[in-house]
Amino acid sequence: MARRRGVAVTLALEVLLVVLGFGVAQQVDVDGESKPQPVANHLGRDFVDIRSVPSAPTATATVPGAASGTFTWDCGRNEVGHRNTANIVMAPGYPGQAHHVHDYVGNVSTAVNSTPRTLARAATTCHNGDRSTYFWPVLRTVGAGGATGHDGEIQVPVQLTLTYFGNPRGNVVAMPQQLAGTVGDAVAVTSGGANAAATWTCSSTPERRTTAYPVCPGGDSVLRVYDFPSCWDGRRTDSQSHRAHLVFPSGGGDCPHSTFPVPRLRLTIAYDIPPGVRFQIDAFDGQRNSPLTDHGFFVNLMPEPLMAKVVTCLNTGRVCREG
Repeated sequence: MARRRGVAVTLALEVLLVVLGFGVAQQVDVDGESKPQPVANHLGRDFVDIRSVPSAPTATATVPGAASGTFTWDCGRNEVGHRNTANIVMAPGYPGQAHHVHDYVGNVSTAVNSTPRTLARAATTCHNGDRSTYFWPVLRTVGAGGATGHDGEIQVPVQLTLTYFGNPRGNVVAMPQQLAGTVGDAVAVTSGGANAAATWTCSSTPERRTTAYPVCPGGDSVLRVYDFPSCWDGRRTDSQSHRAHLVFPSGGGDCPHSTFPVPRLRLTIAYDIPPGVRFQIDAFDGQRNSPLTDHGFFVNLMPEPLMAKVVTCLNTGRVCREG
């Protein structure tokens, strides 16, 4: 009878916590029983405690001779403040909406009037001479209300990592110049979210990925992770959808018929966000600054000798780092 009363009290407590804006995570106590622990959710419906997120599946096993190497290089973290509302992949030549600002690393000239010729001549923040452009919506800290969704202090990343991976099913081929890559969907809230793909995590739990904004333990950085598609159709550098020419492999790493594996880009951005502070990405009207609308782009402008170096590193299974 006492145990029943205890269960009833626990259930009542859970209901009260939900009403007050808390979720319930399950933790195992020393006596082996699973006991509910409150997880703060006062930051809003788009936030999730990273401890409640399951770990991602382990990496896909590689076949003998597959491209198992990695290539990491340094392009800074936009300390220079290169930002604008242009999107040379989705809407070249148009300035974009004033409240949808992008951060850039790499090519220092990327702007509304950029052309392949101007980009090819420009300087770069990448220490190895990579002239590619990499960009994504800025992240802002906001007040408790977050009323407009278009204000708040822009957060400069504390660390930014660019890494190319190979393919677990075979060798990769070089990306062509001007190849455009897209991950995520800026209108995922109203489009149904089929292309939502950007993920978030915390520096102490990189194996836990979520499409929500993470609530991280004290002392952790908030991590924003973009895994770009890596199966190229072998013909086009862009397409009408900005996706059909460069698509994702299957869960096992196989590329669809008539596509070829190219180096797979992962862009990881770290921010120092104090515990309890709300943050959100710049987004279009109607998308409520949802993390589901996070997205990133690149346009490959690596000099061909450097791209050849990347391919050799990946296909020979080495761990390469520059800068």
